[in-house]
Amino acid sequence: MTILHIEAGKNLYGGAKQVAYLIEELQKRGTNNILICPINSEIAKVCKPFCIVEEIQMSGDLDISMIFRIKKIIKFHNANIVHVHSRRGADIMGMVAAKLSKTPVVLSRRVDNPEPKLWAKFKYSFYDHIVTISEAIRNVLISEGVKSEKITTVYSAVDSSIYDKPCSKTYFLQEFKLPENTKTIGVIAQLIPRKGHKYLLQIVPDIIKIFPNLHILFFGKGPIKNELEDIIKTKNLQNNVHMIGFRDDLLQWIGCLDLVVHPALMEGLGVSLLQAAAAGVPIIASPFGGMPEIVHNNVNGFLVDPHDSKTLFEKISLLLNDQNLSIKFGKAGKEIVKSKFSIESMVDGNLSIYKKVLS
Repeated sequence: MTILHIEAGKNLYGGAKQVAYLIEELQKRGTNNILICPINSEIAKVCKPFCIVEEIQMSGDLDISMIFRIKKIIKFHNANIVHVHSRRGADIMGMVAAKLSKTPVVLSRRVDNPEPKLWAKFKYSFYDHIVTISEAIRNVLISEGVKSEKITTVYSAVDSSIYDKPCSKTYFLQEFKLPENTKTIGVIAQLIPRKGHKYLLQIVPDIIKIFPNLHILFFGKGPIKNELEDIIKTKNLQNNVHMIGFRDDLLQWIGCLDLVVHPALMEGLGVSLLQAAAAGVPIIASPFGGMPEIVHNNVNGFLVDPHDSKTLFEKISLLLNDQNLSIKFGKAGKEIVKSKFSIESMVDGNLSIYKKVLS
């Protein structure tokens, strides 16, 4: 079986990381893999030991010529299935190229934002099967008129073994220039409006009155960076809130955090939540999208509507105060990840879909 994967992301996080996990494990199981990705992307470097990598120009939703570049590669490698893993034009162009090549095409959908019903019903009718990374996303598609039998949920995965290890608190404090006896909250997300950073910043002045040694680290980059920095300055929070940027060495540090807060308004699943749970860090997330499929309320964290400032403040204060509860939640999170979000389970799920499509 030869699977041709299409991933348009240049950085190795989120969906691109899942594709890398999938290709490596499929190769171990005897499946041939081809990866189409942008020129000089991180995923190309990581996947070259496990598959043939075809780096091409991928210029987004209006790059019609992408169809013919992809079609040529499909025909050259005689792929049995095309698996489109991302948007940025790859979803439509990859699907059209597969159809022109008379090759079955599978789409992975990783976001839960709704689409117009008529468009969704039309668009998804061309795919032989759709993989969603959470039941929440699957339900969105069904509500838009996509046939339920064409959609299967296969959870994103995390390699829990690389996160389940002791963290050097001393090294962590030195790396991020933090004082001793510091409590830390991590927010691990792109700096975009729907990730909800502003909701946390609204209550930080009240939290640091109780926990003056609290430091909040914003991991990630994005278009609202300057806007968030202005809020931090306006509220005089520069000593307690730090813009860290994107870190590709997050696995070294995430286990040192006392708490991960993810006040997102929308989230297909949330790989950063999987990473935090795997590292044994308690989580406060929103009750939207696929987040409740990772964060079980009062089991490995709390689910709080980010608009509810009072409850968000209370739950953050509780976990910063109660070390025993934090340890309990951390242990539960590790078990949830191992039981539902392993790489083996993710690969099994995708393989079963390939076989179903080919049959």
